Amino acid sequence: MKTWNSAPVPDIAGHGGPLRIQDTATGTKQVVHPENGEAGLYVCGITPYDATHMGHAATYVTFDLVVRVWRDAGLEVTYVQNVTDVDEPLLERAERDGVPWQDLAEEQIDLFREDMEALHVIAPQHYVGAVEGIPDDVTAVRQLLATDTAYTVPVSNEEADLQDVYLDLATQPSFGSVSGWSRDQMFEVFAERGGDPDREGKRDPLDPLLWRAHREGEPHWHGAELGDGRPGWHIECTTIALRYLGESFTMQGGGTDLIFPHHEMSAVQSQALTGQPFARTYVHQAMVGLDGEKMSKSKGNLVLVSALRRSGVDPMAIRLALLGQHYREPWEWTDQILEQAVDRLASWRAAVAADQPDGDAGEVPSVVAEIRAALAQDLNAPAAIRAVDEWVRSGAPGHRPTVVAAIDALLGVSL
Repeated sequence: MKTWNSAPVPDIAGHGGPLRIQDTATGTKQVVHPENGEAGLYVCGITPYDATHMGHAATYVTFDLVVRVWRDAGLEVTYVQNVTDVDEPLLERAERDGVPWQDLAEEQIDLFREDMEALHVIAPQHYVGAVEGIPDDVTAVRQLLATDTAYTVPVSNEEADLQDVYLDLATQPSFGSVSGWSRDQMFEVFAERGGDPDREGKRDPLDPLLWRAHREGEPHWHGAELGDGRPGWHIECTTIALRYLGESFTMQGGGTDLIFPHHEMSAVQSQALTGQPFARTYVHQAMVGLDGEKMSKSKGNLVLVSALRRSGVDPMAIRLALLGQHYREPWEWTDQILEQAVDRLASWRAAVAADQPDGDAGEVPSVVAEIRAALAQDLNAPAAIRAVDEWVRSGAPGHRPTVVAAIDALLGVSL
């Protein structure tokens, strides 16, 4: 699947980092700077039936900052993102709207690409659809069955030849190591987040689906001895990450609603396949709300990037609005937040356009060091923005081309 086009990233003198960031699995801040100079990032992508709301945008801007900080620290970064281009929510929305699910997916993926380009999110080197990864999913599920870490459940008495496949969590001592949750906590959200705890025949209600046998009217693919069907949600990310990043890559990212079950299951499935930990660090973007509730497609309470763009809002103002909130703190989108970002963008642009001497071009002004330091400390984008605000209030003294380049390269905001 094609990715989107990245805006050029200016070169700036010196280096920042290393990145110190909160790891969900340990609950502590960790320095994440691989000694071999190579970092691998996997971020879970959209299910394309309503793209792109502010919760999505906040997540992808956050991990865009990770990429920028790592690169500024001298690391070579391999960034992988999936798109779940076949799944129950997509199929249900397509049926509701009376459109082919493939057409709905293609339309929303195109819109997502446009939004990411507009927000200056650096494109992943590998942007991979779930459908593209199905051959790897089949191989992985067959391996899990062969090692007795997975089992089959008949679809129904009438169709006894059809078998769904589940991972046997009882064989996986690492289960729970990503979220750290109790089983009671897991049960609270498992069903609403795509799980099927009441499915008859499962050995454990929390066992994740690996392969769904073909039902009449559903899309399906060849699964060798698994029979026709399609992969479960979690296995797609397991196999895509393993193919493009290998075992034990640097960071797994996404929203906090993915901690369980999605990231927990993706990790435990990978360990069942390889015997090695999946990601070494897990980082999660807090939820974005609207009118007192989490912004989500299921609730329909969405503020869409594309709608704001169509109304004439500068995408750089949208990005500044997102950067003004720390990624680990839940927050609510309001018109006031956007208005403040619009005003901030205007003041920054006015400051750099003012007619005054720029000083010695060879020097790196202190504001650049402040931006770097803020981002290196748990992606503190609000502190980085305040540093630029103070520079602007002080009259944007000298070195403006260097500061403009740093704002672009590190914060992704073009002035």
